[in-house]
Amino acid sequence: MDILERAFTKMGARVKFEGAKPRLMGGQWVRPDLALDVRTDTRGEYFLIAIDREAVEELIVLDVQPADRHLVLMSRERGEKHRFLLGHDERHWFVAAIPEATPVSRVRDAKRALRPEAVVAGERRVRSGERDRRRNAARVRQGEWFFVPASNVAMSPLLVLRNEPLVRSRGGKPHICEQLYRFGGETVYVSPGAPNGVTDDEYRALSDGERSRWSWRVMRRNPRVYVRGRVRHPDHATVILDGWHEVFSNTEHLAHAMRNVVFLD
Repeated sequence: MDILERAFTKMGARVKFEGAKPRLMGGQWVRPDLALDVRTDTRGEYFLIAIDREAVEELIVLDVQPADRHLVLMSRERGEKHRFLLGHDERHWFVAAIPEATPVSRVRDAKRALRPEAVVAGERRVRSGERDRRRNAARVRQGEWFFVPASNVAMSPLLVLRNEPLVRSRGGKPHICEQLYRFGGETVYVSPGAPNGVTDDEYRALSDGERSRWSWRVMRRNPRVYVRGRVRHPDHATVILDGWHEVFSNTEHLAHAMRNVVFLD
């Protein structure tokens, strides 16, 4: 743990450790082998690593970039390896799980692994030194969301929503879009007991008691979403999008370590 703490200090962050504790996930209490959080105390933000020392066989820092204030953390739990990018984005520290299909070891590669394919394809015409910027010729980024310029988007003005939120199923503060248009996707029913949503057939198969236990909201899972105008978030600088941009989330939802995260809008 001393070695880990030195790596976090090198990045400019504080870290604390504790034993694994039960957490409410998907409406059930479970005790994960490893949990990474950003918490706040009187001194400010810090990383909290809750760990089951019997289940987690290895926990090491693969790369630290002090000037960039990022590091890559790898865990090995019950024979499975997981990687996380931890760092500072604009105003706050964050944790992001890296898809297991891209076993990275450097911060630079971890950032690329979090970009959706549409962004990676567009950035092939962008100089490498500009790809980590929040705005470049291929897209604009705000937190976990990427906005890619879209041409020939035809829609009825009656279907454009005003001051509409973008949210992830794990909760958190929404990004508020001045103008938003969505279509397609799958209708799901979302509740505190089913944060990732259940399909119409799954909802109808629930008992009356299961349906009445929670307050349900009808949402669209994995729709195509376009936004323009201002996009606001309390933890990020407001971005202004001239013209319609298609919305993409980062690739966290492809990571086994973040399997409960999906794109809900």
